[in-house]
Formats: sequence, C-alpha cells, structure tokens
Amino acid sequence: MKVSGFSYMRNSFKYGYPVIESIKSILPLCDEFIAVVGKSEDGTREAIEAIGSDKIRIIDTVWDDSLIQGGKVFAQQANIGLKAATGDWVFHIQSDEVFHEKALPKIKKAMEDNLYDTKVEGFLFDFLHFIGDYKHIGTTRKWHRREIRIIRNNPTYYSYKDSQGFRSYPTLEDYQNNTNSRKLKVKLIDAKIFHYSYCRNPDLLLGKVKRFTGYYQSEEKTVEQYKNYKTFDFSSVADILAPFNESHPETMKDVIANQDWTFVHNPNKIDLSPRRMFLHRIEMLTGWRIGEYKNYKLISKK
Repeated sequence: MKVSGFSYMRNSFKYGYPVIESIKSILPLCDEFIAVVGKSEDGTREAIEAIGSDKIRIIDTVWDDSLIQGGKVFAQQANIGLKAATGDWVFHIQSDEVFHEKALPKIKKAMEDNLYDTKVEGFLFDFLHFIGDYKHIGTTRKWHRREIRIIRNNPTYYSYKDSQGFRSYPTLEDYQNNTNSRKLKVKLIDAKIFHYSYCRNPDLLLGKVKRFTGYYQSEEKTVEQYKNYKTFDFSSVADILAPFNESHPETMKDVIANQDWTFVHNPNKIDLSPRRMFLHRIEMLTGWRIGEYKNYKLISKK
C-alpha cells in the first residue's frame, strides 16, 4: 500500500497558519507528500524545505487571484496536488488542520483493511474547531462536522467547489462545467481533525480573514467590509463554545506554548436566533443535525 499526502499553501506564516505542524502530523503515514506552494514572500517554501524529509516534493505555483467566484482558486490548487499523487490512497490535509499522533495507527489500519474493497472510495473525519484559543471548540451548526480527507487515487475524482471535499466526474469537461458529479462513498474513521482556523493571533487572523474573503468577492467589497477593523474580533465567531481539556497533537506543542494573545469568552453574550438555538439544542440532545449538508455517501458500519 502506498499513501500520498498533499496540501496547498501560500504565505502561511504571514497569516498564522500552522502549516509545518500540519504536514508533520501526517508525514509518518505518507510514502510521499506533495506540497503545492503558491509564490510566497514570508519563507513558507523555505520552511517546508527545512523539514528535511525526502518524502516531500514541492510544486511551485502562482495563484490566479482573479478566481474569486466561490473560492475556485482553492480547488484549483488542491487538484494540482491530487493529480500529482502516485499512491493508492491520497491523504489531503489543509494548512490549518492537524492530526493527533494517537490517531495515525487507526487511520493506517482503515486504509489497509479497505485497500481492495473498491466500494470504499474514501474516508470521512469529524472536526474539532478551535475558536479563540486552544481550550475552546465551536459546537453550533456554524461549523461543519465532517469532511472527506482520504480518497482513492482515481482520475475521475476532483476537489469540489472551494476545496470542500471531493466528487467524481465522468470527464474533465464535466468537472469544468460542474455537471454530472457524483458523491463519493466513504467510511467514517473514529479520528478527529484538529482545525485551528480561528485560533491564532487576532492581528494575523484579521489578515487571513481579509485575504480569504477576497477569494469570494471583489477587493472593493472586502476593503469596505473590514474598513473599521483594527484587529480580529473573536466575538464575531464565538457563539456557543465547549471547553476542551484533552491533549493536542504533539506537533502543536511549541505553537501552543508560544500563544501570544488572550481570549476571553463571555457565554452570556451569545447572539443566536430562536431557530438556531432550537436546532442546536436538538443536536446536543440527539446528535442529529437537522438538514445537515453532506458532500458524501456514508457507508453503513454493518
């Protein structure tokens, strides 16, 4: 069994992404790792080279900043890594996602056990979304619960929309026109993705949010939207949070120790509509997320 890992990145340090920790977290599972590095000015490429692993292959790219319709540039960059993979399984990790070392044996076993079962087209993972700091996670439907991160190396598979999982398309033309797509059949692995998207210095986070938003709308709209922001306001994303008291991935140890900001969560200032609060309470009681978007077909455990 051969496993290819891949990720895409650009100016990761400028915006506070734990990209090195991300790569290192799954590198032990990979026979090769493809880093699709957009032209950067902050040393991102050099830092990836400095990991010093002969498993890592860097593909240099220049992002097309005109691809602002629905964040298409993210899928474009993801597909570069996907199509360069040579493994039986392709393990995609994004630059703000990290896996716990304790999960790796379980993930490896799942890939080994299903290598020849072609009905299994990929694997699904649950998310832990860290909000504000490393001690709080988001629990409302604002945060997606699951996504595909491992797929078979199949030429009909492409990154979907703005790198939101994967789908199968009969032809390249179908993919380009987003027609005749098919959701992949996947199994859920009992291993979580540690997602640090809203857990970083608020000054860096503001830069990240502005740059990210700019891939979905015009620069003029983005400037107008954030013109009054001096730093990122965590209260804009921190609604109902739960404490997190378990261990983080080992690769994040130094990053967490060097946290240079303070986050204070006020649970009394939660602005949820009655409808959202009702749906949240149902989910907390039953585990059922009503109307949940699912870009996959889940294979039953039976």
